[in-house]
This record gives sequence, C-alpha cells and structure tokens, in this order.
Amino acid sequence: MKKILVAGAGGFIGGHLVSHLLQQGYKVVCADIKPIEFWFQKFDECKNFSTDLKEKENCIKVTEGIDLVYNMACNMGGMGFIENNKAECMLSVLINTNLLLACQKNKVPRYFFSSSACVYNAGKQLKSFIPALKETDAYPADPEDGYGWEKLFSERMCRHFTEDFGIHTHVARYHNVYGPMGTYDGGREKAPAALCRKIIEAKINNEKSINIWGDGSQTRSFMYIDDCIEGTQKIVNSSIADPINLGSEEQVSINQMIDIIEEIALIKLERKYLLDKPKGVQGRSSDNGKIIKELEWSPTIKLKVGLEKTYKWIYDSYISGDNTKKFTKNNIAE
Repeated sequence: MKKILVAGAGGFIGGHLVSHLLQQGYKVVCADIKPIEFWFQKFDECKNFSTDLKEKENCIKVTEGIDLVYNMACNMGGMGFIENNKAECMLSVLINTNLLLACQKNKVPRYFFSSSACVYNAGKQLKSFIPALKETDAYPADPEDGYGWEKLFSERMCRHFTEDFGIHTHVARYHNVYGPMGTYDGGREKAPAALCRKIIEAKINNEKSINIWGDGSQTRSFMYIDDCIEGTQKIVNSSIADPINLGSEEQVSINQMIDIIEEIALIKLERKYLLDKPKGVQGRSSDNGKIIKELEWSPTIKLKVGLEKTYKWIYDSYISGDNTKKFTKNNIAE
C-alpha cells in the first residue's frame, strides 16, 4: 500500500484530496501550518502534523517513508489577498523547494505540485472572453505578480529535480477551484464563495444590493472540486511530466456567475460596482486540448451544478454559525 503525504491537508483542496485518498485505501500523512482544530476537514485515521513546511527540517520529518507527495500548500487567497500580500505569496517557494529537497534526501520517487493559471502571460489576458489559454502561453513569462511568479518558478524547480535527481514530478495548473468545505469569509475567499456569501447575507438581512469588485465583465472558468481531485489523480497516475491545464472550459463573466447564484437563491439584487478594488486580469480560461489528448478526459461538472452544492453548504454553515474556518494571517490555504 502506498504511503502518501498531503502537504496543505488542512486547506480546501488538500482536505478533499485526503478524503478521496482514504476512500481508495491509501495510508495518508497530513501536514499543514494551521493548528489542527482549524483544518477544514480532519481525519483521525491519518498521522497529522501541524508544522511549518517552509522549514527544511520539518519537510524531512514528514516525508520519511513516503512514496508520493502532493504539494497543495501555499500562502494564497482571492485577488484581494494576493494583490496586497505579494511577499507572503512568494515565500511559498520555500515550501516547494524544501519538500523537493526532502524528497531527494528521503528517496521519495513521485511528487505533485499544484500550480495555477496565474502563471500565464498577462498580455494574453487583456480582454473578456479571450481564447482559452494553452500551456505554451505561460511564456514569454509575465505571470501574476507575486503569486504567479512563485508558481512559475516552482514549476521549473520541479522540472529540474526530475532532470537532475530522477524524482518523477507532475504539475497541474489549476483554474479557479471552488466547492464546499472551503473559506467563504475573512479576506481569503475566492469569487464563487465570496459571491455566494454576499447573496446569502443580502437575502437573510433583507438587503437590496451587493458590492462587486470591478465592473463584473471580467471572465474566468471555474472548476468544481470533484473534477479537480479526479483530474489531479489522473495526472499523477500518468506519464505526463510537463505542466498541464486542469480547469473547466466553461468561461463566464462575474456578472453571469452572479446571475446563476441569484437564480439558485431565488433573489434579484442591485449590483454596486467598486471599480477601485483588485480584479485581476480581464479574461482567463483553460484550453483542455492537451489533457483530452493525453488522458481522454476533462472536467465535466457544469458551473450551475457546482454552485448549487457550494451555495447550499455556505448557506447551511452561515445559518448554523459555523464560520470558524476563516483564514488568519498565519494560515496557509489550499
């Protein structure tokens, strides 16, 4: 039986990954900087470490006897966070570097790195509903400042650890993952969760409007968490070594996503556009040509279906008062 380390297991994607791995019968070791009581999902059957993976010694400890590492750990959040915390985001490079060094020392044969669509050249994302981004569009390099540069550099680090030390590395460029059991308040939430929460608050408090960052015309593709986990495991179990897109091809504007959530919530609200707030690039979506060719698979869950599940979970959590999963300055996401 494989023994797997999930770094960032206390976060949104990491928690879902651990759950799936346990269902498949794997022995899982979990590591995250957050105290265990603040993890989104907790698993008593796992060996759980609350530890700072920016420190090499901690990485060496948690990779002992491991057959495969999933690195989901990084300091990140929505646009408001990554625009205002670039140094913190870039320090996540220490996690990837020290995990790779630990894998080299402890002879861990396989390694997965969760990269991001933020690596793509900003000049190719200047308009709404742009052509979908192919893997080659990351170069010439001009990624999202801070967070995107850390991801792009870490991709290259994986490549060179494969070339120089024989560690089999896999890299997926995630495109806007969303779903239940993640943060929806506190400053690090991403657009789907933030908009669900705003609409829920407006409905509960009988408010007539919500605030939108930007003018709502910016476009993205959003991938539901179940597709993310399935695709991640397919990539790890393949021979794919180069970075590959993992995202939906269903590109929508923020205004269109609000329309969907309002339909789910059975409400119609006035929109107040805050044009001075961070909004990121104007348009971005995933070209899935490579993953379809390599794996004969791509994400299938439609945005409305995923948002219905996400909205229900956030609504139930909000009503119950279970809003303890906010990220603080020292928490690590994903």
